[in-house]
Amino acid sequence: MTNDPNAAHGISRRSMAVAAFSTVVEWYDFTLYLYLATLLSRVFYGGGAASLAVTLGGFAIAYLMRPLGAIVFGQIGDRFGRRRMMLASMALMTVAMLGIALLPTREQIGPAAGWLLLALRCVMAFSVGGEYTGVVAYLFEGARPDRRGFVTSVASAASEVGGLLAVAISAATVAWMSAADLEAWGWRIPFFIGAALAAAVALARSTLQESPDFERQRAEGTIPANPFAHVLRHHRVAIGRGFAISALGSITYYVGIVYVPAFLTGTGAMGEGDALWLSTAAAVMVIAVTPLVGLLSDRIGRKPVLLAVAVLAAVLPITMFSGMAGGSWAVALAGALVLAALGGAVSAVGAVATAEQFPGEGRLSGLALGATAATAIFGGLAPLVSQLLVERTGWAPVPGAMIAVVALGVLPVLLGLRETRPVAKEGLLTRRGCVRGKRSRTADFRDG
Repeated sequence: MTNDPNAAHGISRRSMAVAAFSTVVEWYDFTLYLYLATLLSRVFYGGGAASLAVTLGGFAIAYLMRPLGAIVFGQIGDRFGRRRMMLASMALMTVAMLGIALLPTREQIGPAAGWLLLALRCVMAFSVGGEYTGVVAYLFEGARPDRRGFVTSVASAASEVGGLLAVAISAATVAWMSAADLEAWGWRIPFFIGAALAAAVALARSTLQESPDFERQRAEGTIPANPFAHVLRHHRVAIGRGFAISALGSITYYVGIVYVPAFLTGTGAMGEGDALWLSTAAAVMVIAVTPLVGLLSDRIGRKPVLLAVAVLAAVLPITMFSGMAGGSWAVALAGALVLAALGGAVSAVGAVATAEQFPGEGRLSGLALGATAATAIFGGLAPLVSQLLVERTGWAPVPGAMIAVVALGVLPVLLGLRETRPVAKEGLLTRRGCVRGKRSRTADFRDG
């Protein structure tokens, strides 16, 4: 006998913990680039406003590789197992991060340095494409049905721990080194740390158990021969729902949280060091809010939580960005914390809500086509578009208006969304009035 509540689902606490912790490293490595955007613009592109735009443009271009990576790794995960996919993606991430840490600078080899940085960022984005969706699916499939909102929200919270670590190390590096040392060699330190963390996670993942849902598919012979074609044929509506939910999550995160340091320095509201410390506080807010919202979605459902955060996203961000640009440090901190709480809330409920749109068969490919595609557009491109619009219009609240527009566009989809939270009823699981067997297969349904 075992006291592990996850044993019935075939995944030990240790495997669940390793999977959840993995997102710490994933998001540290991926967001580090944005937190150091102004520094990297000087090291690789010569400095100045135009160079910052080029640096953010590189982030956006590389981000377009993310859906491709999600599709490729999704095929691996849906055909050969979640474990194999997560091992491959983290190994590739380790190589890319170490490569960035070792790059020559513009001063050493000229413009080629910027192109090499872009190439390695594309490799990084490709690997991240499979990372987050793979971890969410793994945790979702290993959690008790009545705790899936909380457990998958842990992946979102852990990713923000990675973001917190990235911004904290970036802030410390900037604060403790001279500008000359930073540009000469100090900028490499955070990237070397990221490469070491990624290698450690890749090693830990070698001990992971396979997802019980994939083991079920293998036992029943239901693994799709072509997962990509399978979800396109059977789950097109689910792909659209996942796209809408992820669009809201991406823009609230990448514009409302990650872009904030560049916004504050670009508008002259504060210097690099102060902006990074403010973002550190925002990351703490996300970590605190995310699991609470995940628990709330387990208690009252995904749909009401999603609707509430969408309404808040339509109302609050314009005021927050306006205050951050023109107010005191305290006003900027308050605005950043509100935006962080909003972004964390959307990520928490969005993770489980998107996973529940698909059955186990083809789940990773479905998430790739829906959620990850939206992230490429509303995550990768959004910081660049925000920067360009602020520069050309001179209107500081533009980023908040972008968030509001997406929230208003997503609201009709959320209103038509059916509730996916499993509900216990007489010892069985019910969803939308359909009684399930004791071995739950939440989301095992066709679009309709």
